[in-house]
Amino acid sequence: MRSVRARAAIGATLVVAVALVAAGLAVLAVLRTNLIDQADLQAEVAAREVAGQLALDTRFEDLDLDDEEDHPVQVTDEEGRVVFVSKGLQAVSGTRSPGVSPAPSAPAATPSPGDDDDDDDGGDSARPARGEVSSDDPDFSDGTATVGGKRADYRFAAVEATTPAGLTLTVHAGAPLAAEQEAVNTVRGAMLTGLPLLLAVVAAVTWLVTRRALRPVEGIRRELAAITASEDLARRVPEPGSRDEIAALARTTNETLTVLEASVERQRRFVADASHELRSPIASLRTQLEVADAHPELLDLPGAVADTVRLQVLAADLLLLARLDAGEKPGAARLEAGALVREEVSQRTGDRIPVAVEAAEDASYEVNGSRGQLARVVGNLLDNAQRHAESLVAVRVAADGSGVRVEVRDDGAGVPEEERERIFERFVRLDDARSRDDGGAGLGLAIARDVAARHGGTLTVHRAPEGGAAFRLWLPGAV
Repeated sequence: MRSVRARAAIGATLVVAVALVAAGLAVLAVLRTNLIDQADLQAEVAAREVAGQLALDTRFEDLDLDDEEDHPVQVTDEEGRVVFVSKGLQAVSGTRSPGVSPAPSAPAATPSPGDDDDDDDGGDSARPARGEVSSDDPDFSDGTATVGGKRADYRFAAVEATTPAGLTLTVHAGAPLAAEQEAVNTVRGAMLTGLPLLLAVVAAVTWLVTRRALRPVEGIRRELAAITASEDLARRVPEPGSRDEIAALARTTNETLTVLEASVERQRRFVADASHELRSPIASLRTQLEVADAHPELLDLPGAVADTVRLQVLAADLLLLARLDAGEKPGAARLEAGALVREEVSQRTGDRIPVAVEAAEDASYEVNGSRGQLARVVGNLLDNAQRHAESLVAVRVAADGSGVRVEVRDDGAGVPEEERERIFERFVRLDDARSRDDGGAGLGLAIARDVAARHGGTLTVHRAPEGGAAFRLWLPGAV
């Protein structure tokens, strides 16, 4: 089941089915309870009515029974013997005794005082004798009864009555459960009929709603497939006008495509520029070797060495950029920035302008990172300053907030404000009039900023007090 629409429809249908079944069972249980309570009330009323007559010493044959078919009555004595049953009761179950025939030895109800002509107390004969009906809650039970040849389910209530003669009788009166059963069966049938239809509607609606909601996703998928097939990263996926998660997905996808397009374009320019930069020294070196092969006396050995060194430096720069682009993490060694700067300056014996170092000897400027990469940054900044300075190149190391600032400045022409970000791009040189040998390949500042960023720092350029450029490298303090 790979379709999201199908899984959503089936999932929603199952959830609704479970909810409806649970709700249906609860409704049936409540309905059955209410109907049984009504049957209990009817049975109790019928039983108490008969018990009340017995408490007034009414003869069995004189009992006034309402609707004997709907409310069958059975009366038993203290020993459980049947002493009376309603007319037409042929069989019963669920009462104290299954009998429906009064026992031959069952005592008859005592005559009413009004029928005793020999009563010595004529004054008392005017008041009928009374027994009592139990006020306790009756006992209820389920059972069956056959009345007039028809067998049905009943709910029986048992009420005790005491006759004036002191005889305790138990009256079992039943209320039919046919109405309850019919109502429950009707509701159950309606649920069983309506449940499949309702689930079909839920499944269809969920399918349609999910299909409509996922329609933009299909458009995004098709466009991405087309972009993959055409390799045209300038294309963009359609963005729906809604403000939901799918619209956010489309926007994020387009943003990713924009970044990817820029990255690929930057990579293409990098390859093209690298090929162009490599072509010149290789061609020069090949020409010198070919001339030397034909005329050994014309070999320009210093020029060949210079071209070889330039190739070596360019290859090292390209390799470092490739490693930085691949996400190589710098080392986490603990370094002292002042000592690193002084060491790098001490190794620069061929500079045309001496480098002034401004860093307190007794201060500690510790940072975390790769010694080789940070030394390369300082070296690149010094190389850039040496190319543009008139008479001054200075390096200053100082604390700056929670980190360390290394500033390299010169007294050259400086960097125009509109070019201060462009100079950090790869293969960009503002001194195009210079020769390639003097101006470099335009990778030094790009490498310096990438290394600074990998170390959690920044590299910016400003105007120096001397009028030239001031490159400020900021690195977070050691932790």
